[in-house]
Amino acid sequence: MGIGKRIATIFQAKSNAALNKMEDPRQTLDLSYEQQLENLTKVKRAVADVATARKRVEIQAEQLKTQGDKLAEQAKAALAQGNEPLAREALTRREAIADQLKDLDAQHATIVEQEDKLTQTSQRLQTEIEAFRTKKETIKATYTAAEASAHVNEAVAGISTSMTDAGSAMQRAQDKVAEMQARSGALDELLASGALTDLNAPNDDIQAQLDKASGTTSVDAQLAALKAQLSSGSDAAGELPTGKDA
Repeated sequence: MGIGKRIATIFQAKSNAALNKMEDPRQTLDLSYEQQLENLTKVKRAVADVATARKRVEIQAEQLKTQGDKLAEQAKAALAQGNEPLAREALTRREAIADQLKDLDAQHATIVEQEDKLTQTSQRLQTEIEAFRTKKETIKATYTAAEASAHVNEAVAGISTSMTDAGSAMQRAQDKVAEMQARSGALDELLASGALTDLNAPNDDIQAQLDKASGTTSVDAQLAALKAQLSSGSDAAGELPTGKDA
């Protein structure tokens, strides 16, 4: 297969796929049904035309019979008058009419046969078209139901995907909340340990060092007072001197 032919084949396949995708079988069935009705109309018109031709032959045959009967009467009248040549002429014409009637009878039989065949064809087509119409409507209803079901399935699939996305979003939100809570707890621990300065505290770090030094001096004073009491041998119970007294 040449390149050009392969390209044409591929193009045709893609075109057919696109047409199949766009084609609505319900419309195709309706179109086919309309075409069958048109064909049936043509057959019925043909039956009517043949019936008209048959009727025309029958009328012509009746006219010829009437003429033949008249010529027979005229032949009798001519003989009654003793005019044999005229009677012979009348009978000769009557014989010609008889030949014409034979031809008309043959034509009439042929036309009747054609009319019968066309009538049977018309009736058979009528029955087939009615059956096709019933089946067509059944297929259309089935297709409509299947199409609706497919749309529902697509909607359910969309809802499922949406719920999955929503679940993922909720999980991310929960993870974010847990992360923020962990960071808040870590900050509290850092503030409590002094690693971070509490902005709400009234003292700065210099004041904290001063306070610490003052507390150390008070402890030293108390230790000195205890040592003095021990060295003096005093065992009296008393209150320990405070840093302020020292």
